[in-house]
Amino acid sequence: MKIVKEFKDFISRGNVMDLAVAVVMGASFTAIINSLVADLITPLLSLLTGSYDFSQLYFTIGEGDFAAKFSYGSFIAAVINFLVISLVIFIMVKLVNKITRRKIAEDAEEAPKKVCPYCVEEIPAAAIRCPRCTSHLNKPEQ
Repeated sequence: MKIVKEFKDFISRGNVMDLAVAVVMGASFTAIINSLVADLITPLLSLLTGSYDFSQLYFTIGEGDFAAKFSYGSFIAAVINFLVISLVIFIMVKLVNKITRRKIAEDAEEAPKKVCPYCVEEIPAAAIRCPRCTSHLNKPEQ
């Protein structure tokens, strides 16, 4: 029965649930990214390459039933797919970061301020250490 209690404690920890949610969200996000690349970006790339299919490129070494087939075209297609997906994710992360930074800046502007007595810089009123000169400040009165 001890193992059941330990398992219950393990599974109910917040970070395990967060991880489970992240995996599910990641799986659905993967479907969105794959669709974006396959349905929108790859057709645009095919205009540039003249609809050339890299996956059909290969060479063989040897003859007969034991010949080794090297499908280097599939590798090239996988690398191109990886680069396109990476570019799309990079652009999406940059956009999310830009929106997040803007929201953080707006929140910081609205937060009450005080002046650090050591470096005379404006800092958040709740700060107990100046982020600019690193001086310890008195705890804010509550």
